[in-house]
Amino acid sequence: MAISAADVMKLRKATGAGMMDCKNALADANGDFDAAVQIIREKGKLVANKRSDREASEGVALAGVSEDNQFGAIVVLNCETDFVAKNEDFVKTTQKFLDAALANKPADLEALKAIEVEGRTIESHVTEQTGVIGEKIELSFYGKIEAGAVVPYIHPGNKLATLVGFNKGGVDTQVMKDVAMQVAAMSPVAVDKDNVAPEVVEKELEIAKEKFRQEGKPEAMLDKIAQGSLNKFFKENTLLNQAFVKDNKQTVKEYLVSADKDLSVTEFIRFALSE
Repeated sequence: MAISAADVMKLRKATGAGMMDCKNALADANGDFDAAVQIIREKGKLVANKRSDREASEGVALAGVSEDNQFGAIVVLNCETDFVAKNEDFVKTTQKFLDAALANKPADLEALKAIEVEGRTIESHVTEQTGVIGEKIELSFYGKIEAGAVVPYIHPGNKLATLVGFNKGGVDTQVMKDVAMQVAAMSPVAVDKDNVAPEVVEKELEIAKEKFRQEGKPEAMLDKIAQGSLNKFFKENTLLNQAFVKDNKQTVKEYLVSADKDLSVTEFIRFALSE
């Protein structure tokens, strides 16, 4: 039967598939629109299975917050090539998933995948995109923060996103944005020294002791000397104690206090696709 251009365009709009894929699906379905949609979705599943062992190391990392600025999320959608990652439709798809996260506040990644968008689960959309694009597509990361105020930052290129929670709102937004950019630039391991994982502290102490041991320092002095190295590690790698990137004469904590004496960071998330 004859397949009209209007039918092809309608199917393309509904599925995002290529023109020829839509035309062929309609032909295989004898013009039945719903059946053609199903054919394209099944093709997506087949392609997804074939590419399941591929590495999807490129992609898009986006961060955003709710209207009240008290809930924020980061969503990462992976693909195989940078060419696809830079595609406007791929970025829009990632934004669609982020919007769903902000509206529904899912508990974890699996809960996010189960959310319905435009009548289908996000997981189904991801599978379909694999068929449409022809690359492995994977929703690989979802992180969230709830706090008195949450501020996002997306580095140009959509490869790096951060989210920072603060104990209160009503403060100059630029101050909060500066801290979100600090997290992006300096990659701290924790908010403050008390938040550093015990295993990280232990590892840093062992590294420092071995270093000084190799330098010939007395064994009895190693614990004390290593503690000094640990303090330096805290200063360089914990957010509140880092030198503020816009003014290294003050720490991030001092910068926050200069804006509001009660302002502090509760938590942060940083995700980078490649560094």
